[in-house]
Amino acid sequence: MNQEQLDKVSRGKGFIAALDQSGGSTPKALKLYGIEESAYSGEAEMFDLVHAMRTRIVASPAFTGERVLGAILFEMTMDRQFDGLDAADYLWQRKQVVPFLKVDKGLAAEADGVQIMKPIPELDALLARAVKKGIFGTKMRSVVNAANAQGIDAVVEQQFAVGKQILAAGLMPIIEPEVNIKATDKKEAEALLKAAILKQLDALGADQKVMLKLTIPTVEGFYTELVQHPKVVRVVALSGGYSRDESNAMLAKNPGVIASFSRALTEGLTAQQSDEAFDKALDGAIESIYQASTT
Repeated sequence: MNQEQLDKVSRGKGFIAALDQSGGSTPKALKLYGIEESAYSGEAEMFDLVHAMRTRIVASPAFTGERVLGAILFEMTMDRQFDGLDAADYLWQRKQVVPFLKVDKGLAAEADGVQIMKPIPELDALLARAVKKGIFGTKMRSVVNAANAQGIDAVVEQQFAVGKQILAAGLMPIIEPEVNIKATDKKEAEALLKAAILKQLDALGADQKVMLKLTIPTVEGFYTELVQHPKVVRVVALSGGYSRDESNAMLAKNPGVIASFSRALTEGLTAQQSDEAFDKALDGAIESIYQASTT
């Protein structure tokens, strides 16, 4: 694991950009970017268009390691290039932004109020490729829809089991058990989730540390215990469907937690903007998220 990257991620000021929209979420991301489904035919064209969007974001002068600590990539992006360099190399060498990779294969059907991850059969091979490509860490998402102790335990156990596999490959896992912001018992679910995470953290080996990506909690400062835990490198927050303004306002009330926004980062960016307008809009977005992440 790259020590300079680890230092940046654990102690740097800024946030992590989530640029990992995958097959299911890509049409929506493109539509918000001003590209309708009628503008492309088939997955190959769709992924070319979303890669062009991501390229425009990372190549912007607004997007640098001064405010953006890391960026989470989709597997296909890892295998592509930005400006003639492999994506991960471009991020680190040109921008001083630490590269992460989304490794999950999506969600299983809901059971016990949660959606665990689908199996990831080729994970070891993917992790080996990621190491060769210069990736620092990974991200994988599960979803909690209700305060069901059995379901939440299953989510957290699976996340940490896969997390240990990722650590063994020499990468930093971002454990992401998202609590649905529409859950009617969100506060109760977060209490169960924190307890389950603390139990797993306390069982980690002496040299094992993880990152956590969590929904901004209902109770302000609720995850401070996790932020301060010796086994936690960083706690990052997802926007989860809140607007950027809402996400920033809520995040600012959770000291020590930094953003890892996807849709809230790209909100207001369109394919039709001139480069000058695009860079200005992105700069404003990055600055607002940076400020909320350093409160």
